[in-house]
Amino acid sequence: MASASRDTNGEGVKFVHEEDGSITAVDEETGVASFGDTKAEALRMLAEALELHEGGGEPVTDEDLEEFGLDPDDVGGESEEPPEFMR
Repeated sequence: MASASRDTNGEGVKFVHEEDGSITAVDEETGVASFGDTKAEALRMLAEALELHEGGGEPVTDEDLEEFGLDPDDVGGESEEPPEFMR
């Protein structure tokens, strides 16, 4: 069972200690969450997730999709096997 450290008033970050030993960091204002093996890693990942949530980052290109083993013309379609990087 996961456990959260400290209860806040909707501001800040809540840490949830997962059963598998990972730590989830949740931004209480937006609800955006990410995880890592340590609090520091969870916070780094949360910072990146928040940037993307707020419209930052670079758009995914067809070349990016191809690099991940995805066919740009088949995005959103049903595929029988996951891309190579997910196996």
